[in-house]
Amino acid sequence: MSEPEVLLVITNLQNRADAERIAEELVTHGVAACVNIMAECTSIYRWQGKIEHANEIQLQIKTTRINYPELESLLRSKHPYEVPEIIALPVSEGLPEYLNWVVQETQTRK
Repeated sequence: MSEPEVLLVITNLQNRADAERIAEELVTHGVAACVNIMAECTSIYRWQGKIEHANEIQLQIKTTRINYPELESLLRSKHPYEVPEIIALPVSEGLPEYLNWVVQETQTRK
C-alpha cells in the first residue's frame, strides 16, 4: 500500500484575524498538519469585469489528498469570499520525516 499523497493547499484571506481563525480550525479538525500564515501581499485581479487591488494574507496548508475534500468543505464554509482561491498542489518530493509527520498528524484525529 502506498503512502498518502501530501498536498500543499493555498488560499488568501482579507485579514490576519480571519487567517488565524481559519488556520487554527483546520489544524484543530485534523484536516491540516500545519498552516503557515504568510506576510501581507497585494493581489491584483479581475472580478466581475473590474480590475481589483486587495491586500491579502496567504495561507499555506499542509494536508493529504485523502483529507482534501473535508479541508475544502471546511475552508469554503468559513471563508468570507464568495469564490475563494483554493489551490491544491501535489508535493512530489520532500524530507521523508516531514512528509510522514504530515500524514500522521492528519490521521490521528480521524
